Amino acid sequence: QVQLVESGGGLVQPGGSLRLSCTASRSIFTIYNMGWYRQAPGEQRELVATIANIGNTNYADSVKGRFTISRDTTKNTVYLQMNSLKPEDTAVYYCKAVYGRDVYWGQGTQVTVSS
Repeated sequence: QVQLVESGGGLVQPGGSLRLSCTASRSIFTIYNMGWYRQAPGEQRELVATIANIGNTNYADSVKGRFTISRDTTKNTVYLQMNSLKPEDTAVYYCKAVYGRDVYWGQGTQVTVSS
């Protein structure tokens, strides 16, 4: 099993930055893939960015050039650095881990971009 604890959400003005953190309960080298997804009110959950255990990254077109996913393997933590935030980035952001054949989700953290 994998427990995921997220942090770093909050309220930020358009153009601002936030960094989200997701700490896993086991070594992230053992986790095939980790990523960030988001869900806005009335919308489906969508992929934001993923990072594989070998380091490959993938981004949604809507965040390319603004968001960066990274990891600290010594802390079993994956980060999402979000720059140039827009009101349409407002959503609950969830951390996801694919471990073996199982998928685990964090509890979610709210990101609100508003003036």
